[in-house]
Amino acid sequence: MNTRNKLVTLTAIAAAVSLALGGCSTPESSEPVEQSLVFAPSAFPETLDIQQFSAAESTQLVADQVLDALVFQRDGEFEPRLATSWENPDPNTWIFTLREGVEFSDGTPFTSADVRASMERIIEIKSVLAPLLSTVTSIDDSDPGELVITTSAPLGTLLATLSLVFVGKAEEIGTDGYWQKPIGTGPFKIDRYTTDDVLTLSRNETYWGEPAKLDTLEFRSIPEASSRITALETGEVDLITNVAPDQANTVASNDGVTFEVVPSFYYYLTWFNQQREPFTDERVRQAMWHAVDLESIIPALFGEAAAPGRAPLSSEVFGAPELDPYEYDPELATELLADAGLEHGFRTTMMWPNDAGVNVKALAQAMISAWAEVGITVEPIEMERANWTTDLNALNWDMTLFVNSTATGDADYTLGRLYTCAAARLGFCDPEIDGLLAEAKSSLDQDEREALYAEVSEYIWDNALGIFPAELTINVAYRNGIQGLTLPPSGRIPFALVSVG
Repeated sequence: MNTRNKLVTLTAIAAAVSLALGGCSTPESSEPVEQSLVFAPSAFPETLDIQQFSAAESTQLVADQVLDALVFQRDGEFEPRLATSWENPDPNTWIFTLREGVEFSDGTPFTSADVRASMERIIEIKSVLAPLLSTVTSIDDSDPGELVITTSAPLGTLLATLSLVFVGKAEEIGTDGYWQKPIGTGPFKIDRYTTDDVLTLSRNETYWGEPAKLDTLEFRSIPEASSRITALETGEVDLITNVAPDQANTVASNDGVTFEVVPSFYYYLTWFNQQREPFTDERVRQAMWHAVDLESIIPALFGEAAAPGRAPLSSEVFGAPELDPYEYDPELATELLADAGLEHGFRTTMMWPNDAGVNVKALAQAMISAWAEVGITVEPIEMERANWTTDLNALNWDMTLFVNSTATGDADYTLGRLYTCAAARLGFCDPEIDGLLAEAKSSLDQDEREALYAEVSEYIWDNALGIFPAELTINVAYRNGIQGLTLPPSGRIPFALVSVG
């Protein structure tokens, strides 16, 4: 027998012995491999109190995994979540039929009282969602399986707002400690939360819907962007988000990593404080916009991470029109300044939070350099987020640059929340705009609402209440083998659908 045939024979004998032994000793079923995923978000949640901090994107992301809302928005349409159906017997009344058999992760039955308490807390603590619920006059929870909301006027934005009303336990949401480890009805439950360190979730085995595929989901705080990328490449983490434009190509070229980019609800804006000179004059505001070549600056700084803005909110949002860009025209800017009595220019300041977003410093410097060309000297002021927020709300600023998001995907969340007289967010007040926004909010006709928001957007744009330099994309990078991951425009990944191969 030659060597080759001898090897084949020995291999066949070994295989037969192995199969025989395996049949005797191998159990009929083996233990499944644990499905666990480690996620390093670009912003780690500073709090889990989603009712108090409804606009905090990092907190929204966690809330989406642990808590539930009555409805869920997907591609501009509303789908059932804790509510299975809803109707309007008259324009001022909404009746929601609640899902039967739902329990919180501790076994407590979910009822209409939990929804009522959550809505009332949001209103009482004056959360950012509170103004969107200002016309709600009563919330009837007398039937545990039904919720009746009555408004003083028709409220066409209610479903969009309710998509961000995450429901907690009625008897506990106002107590000390509840929001350190909130108990919800979502696909995951919280095991551990340490500020600026780690958040660990595990599957909620009593979830009313399709069970999460992951056994555990860990949010890990890694503040430095470069460190997050290194952790992904080495396998320390499985997924990261919001990779900066100058690092995107490096991450995307990694053989072991999948990199995806999608449009988002996020956008950059620069506001003018219209209680301060010279920004009370629209010619000055328009001059500053004409002085900046955004059509060149944005692609150069951001690549695929952004596109020049075409409205005072993202084009992904319901109600966002596509408006004509301001032409880059330094000569016109100079003429407008001269018409406003500022032929020699002026000095001012611009502040922004240090965590405003990717390339914020570069964007600020590019705008400041362009303004200097037409005689406007702008002092840059970078601030800690907490200090910036305090000054922003107190109108203690000349100009401010930051990233905003229309979290509900509905224009009212931005336009109706920021540009009313009652909001007083940038020293702006126009009763006519208030009227248009009130009309849009009260209409149950979505086509009418869309037209009204387009009219308001055009006013904001033409009068240069701010400069809206860019709408942003968002991205995700994850290790190959992760399946079922989708990234919606809100940035709130539905981790219940994700599995690890």
